[in-house]
Amino acid sequence: MSPVVRFAPSPTGTLHIGGARTALFNWLYAKHHGGRFRLRIEDTDRVRSTPEATQAIVDGLQWLELNWDGEIVFQSRNRDRHTEIARGLLAAGHAYFCYATPAELDAMRAKAKAEGRPMRYDGGWRDRDPATAPKDIKPVIRLKAQRDGATTIEDMVQGEVTVANAELDDLIIARADGSPTYNFSVVVDDHDMGISHVIRGDDHLTNAFRQSQIYRALSWEIPRFGHLPLIHGPDGAKMSKRHGAQGVEEYKDLGYLPAALRNYLLRLGWSHGDEEIISTAQAIEWFDMDAVGQAAARFDFAKLDNLNGHYIRATADAELATLVEPFLRKLLGRALDEGQRAILLRAMPGLKTRAKTLVELAAGLRFYVAPRPIAIEASASKLLDAAAKARLKSLMLVLEAGSWEAKPIEDSVRAYAEKEGIGLGDLAQPLRAALTGSKASPGIFEVMEVLGRQESLARLADALA
Repeated sequence: MSPVVRFAPSPTGTLHIGGARTALFNWLYAKHHGGRFRLRIEDTDRVRSTPEATQAIVDGLQWLELNWDGEIVFQSRNRDRHTEIARGLLAAGHAYFCYATPAELDAMRAKAKAEGRPMRYDGGWRDRDPATAPKDIKPVIRLKAQRDGATTIEDMVQGEVTVANAELDDLIIARADGSPTYNFSVVVDDHDMGISHVIRGDDHLTNAFRQSQIYRALSWEIPRFGHLPLIHGPDGAKMSKRHGAQGVEEYKDLGYLPAALRNYLLRLGWSHGDEEIISTAQAIEWFDMDAVGQAAARFDFAKLDNLNGHYIRATADAELATLVEPFLRKLLGRALDEGQRAILLRAMPGLKTRAKTLVELAAGLRFYVAPRPIAIEASASKLLDAAAKARLKSLMLVLEAGSWEAKPIEDSVRAYAEKEGIGLGDLAQPLRAALTGSKASPGIFEVMEVLGRQESLARLADALA
């Protein structure tokens, strides 16, 4: 039977990079095995969940091109179903009303702390007659967890993991206000969605034991679990803001390509021999859970930059021009016209080999599409002294008549320099300052060919004026 997997984020913030990798692994597992990849928004925390966060998660997945199957499931809309199942467990004797007071729970907590163990409910209301319940306490519903034996999970990543049932208390499945708890809602939703494999971060491993007991109480088939190690920063600590960008939208704004980020996330905890550059088609063909490692992966921004540079170089010039245009608009503060787009396309082959992000690429392309008269940096303006301007004025007469390709332009400039008895740099450096506004750029004759005769001569005239 084909697997059904899901990505189930809580909409309390943007799509974190760790969540993006979890979504990617689920998506690839479904694609590899001919299954389905579902999206569920776990929005039962009505205080912290926001529509903006939900949209950010959806936008992040779509930008990464991790498209899901079917409609998005919103957990909050399933509350009546959760309540129905909880009541069924009560009726079957697999759950009970618990009237423990806050003072009693505080006493249990204090005792556990004194004994150096985690807080566990003592089961005082497990078999107690509800008729003896205090009138002023609204009860929660607790699962009658198994007390004897152990719960074992055959995890696709972690291997066989076992916990003694004595370590698992009677967890709350519905709060006093009737709202279902996380572990209970997840089980009901996963069952109703037909989820066969639950692939998520290993911070949920403890939840898997509790959820397994809920499945057993309901006589439902338990899905296969696969708990992924977390992503750490370069220093080995858990990824945080101090390590840099966290949300997927930040990586988009920093100029990374979705294919590059997918490739990089794939290699964080999964490998296929020594392969580093892995296409989406290859990833779908090769991916499976048996190649996921148990150790935490370290995020390396330098490796991501190098990988992104590879994908930029491999992207067609026309597509890259479209991708970089929004970054240029932001730099220039205005839209590009058709003439500037044509220049952009001509400039792309010479500049995309140098850039590691779209932000870097936009910065390198900026002078090509800057409005006239272009701004000239102070250090570059020093190259445009009276002698340099006189030479450029005479050179313009030569350039106006020649062929406008990089090699003929260079030949003309060299011939003029020899005629005037000066070095090529005495012309090339002022030319660069006048045409680019900077002392550094791609080869100046390449720049002139890309700008075209009309724009090049107009910029020279601006500099001389």
